[in-house]
Amino acid sequence: MRNRARALPCFFLAALFLTLTLCACQEQETQTRTEQQAAATPAAETPAHAKYVFFFIGDGMGLPQRAATEQFLGRKLVMDGFPAQGITTTTAADRFITGSAASATALCTGAKTNIGYVGVTPELKPLKTLAEMAKENGMKVGIVSSVSIDHATPAAFYAHVKSRSMYHEIDHALVESGFDFFGGGGLKDPRGERKRRKDPEAQTLGDALSKARENGYTYVNDKAAFQALTPADGKVIAVNEWLQDSGAMPYVLDMTEKDITLPEFTSKAIEMLDNDDGFFLMVEGGKIDWACHANDAGAAVTNNASFDDAVAVAVEFAKAHPRETLIVVTGDHECGGLTLGFAGTKYESYFDVLGEQKMSFQKFTDETLPAFVNRNAPFVELQPVIAEKFGLRFQGNADEDHLVLQPHEVTMLEQAYARSLAGETEGGGAEEYLLYGEYDPLAVTLTHLLNRKAGLAWTSYKHTGVPVSTSAMGVSAELFNGAYDNTDVALKIMQAMGMESNVHFLAQSN
Repeated sequence: MRNRARALPCFFLAALFLTLTLCACQEQETQTRTEQQAAATPAAETPAHAKYVFFFIGDGMGLPQRAATEQFLGRKLVMDGFPAQGITTTTAADRFITGSAASATALCTGAKTNIGYVGVTPELKPLKTLAEMAKENGMKVGIVSSVSIDHATPAAFYAHVKSRSMYHEIDHALVESGFDFFGGGGLKDPRGERKRRKDPEAQTLGDALSKARENGYTYVNDKAAFQALTPADGKVIAVNEWLQDSGAMPYVLDMTEKDITLPEFTSKAIEMLDNDDGFFLMVEGGKIDWACHANDAGAAVTNNASFDDAVAVAVEFAKAHPRETLIVVTGDHECGGLTLGFAGTKYESYFDVLGEQKMSFQKFTDETLPAFVNRNAPFVELQPVIAEKFGLRFQGNADEDHLVLQPHEVTMLEQAYARSLAGETEGGGAEEYLLYGEYDPLAVTLTHLLNRKAGLAWTSYKHTGVPVSTSAMGVSAELFNGAYDNTDVALKIMQAMGMESNVHFLAQSN
């Protein structure tokens, strides 16, 4: 018995040794097989730097804008399905709540700058942008925006000026950039007329559109000519025919078949830019921001949906180039302080009622309201129009239909209309600003009431400092997981493109 007892430990030791030996052999065999498979993998299959880069910027698109759009559509947004998701801070160099110029500069250069500065440091040193670096590397470059293509966000990719309001100089920077495709809204001051109105003695640079043609650009501003464009046309500036406000494309709510959508601009840009050397394309959903400034959730979510549809166009392209494409989607800041809840609806949400809205606040202000204001029409005449265009009902059982206006809500509309009749469209005192911002009193009251019935509310007519979300798919998408600053977005894209991940400066001429 004593011999058997002594033999048992020896048996177990022998078995343990054998097990460890077998595991080591299997590990070595697995490692050898993995190395052999890696060696046998063609070089073309090895993940490389991004050859096709899409950079989507939803202006004013914070987390609540994404969530509200998703709930309105009843489905997950394409961008929210990307494998990489991050949270991004947005501060400017000189202010906690950023502006589009400072934020866009950070997003495309990796450097902080002051409010209103475009493509320069606070010391006015010109910064090299992602688009300019891509062009230097032989890639084609495209810039698309639903607002004017010389607005702050698109301008940050090609201009270097102290003020985003220097539209004349920005327009000339655009046509001198050599970028291959510009599409969306128009140019705000190509001939310097706006500049001379501000300063009659100001020197201008001539007509930017004439210079564009001299520099080899084809200019089109109707849908038929746009659809007929082919890569043989070379460099292009394509502008939607109807520019609704400040040189921008119309809100999606107001578009007709004659208008070019943001997804259509994105698709055409891909067609024009696609080549063996790759391309860089920035697409801005600029009117998400403008709708949020006016607290118009209906216009915001429909424009955000169109922006997501443009992202889907890029995803389709990536399916044909899965190991060469990077798609990054972010917002430059949140706008309006949109809250996903309202005291009046408590825990309930009714996002579907936003579908009752048939026109934006802008079209209502520009085209519908003047017919009543100009003849001092009584408010009762407007009620059928309000019911048709915004879904707010003046008759019915409010307990059964929450779109039926309560008496105090009707009073709010009557008071707002009285102020519209009095011409109190902008300005006013502190109380008026809190009620209406700088918008027509009746228009903003209509959207406020509809939004509240949807279970949404607003805290501001300006930007806020809350972080935004950043999404990515494709080459090096994993870089965009986690929490980081907006300057890091640019640096991560540089890394994915195989560039030195650092702030770069333009050589300044003497």
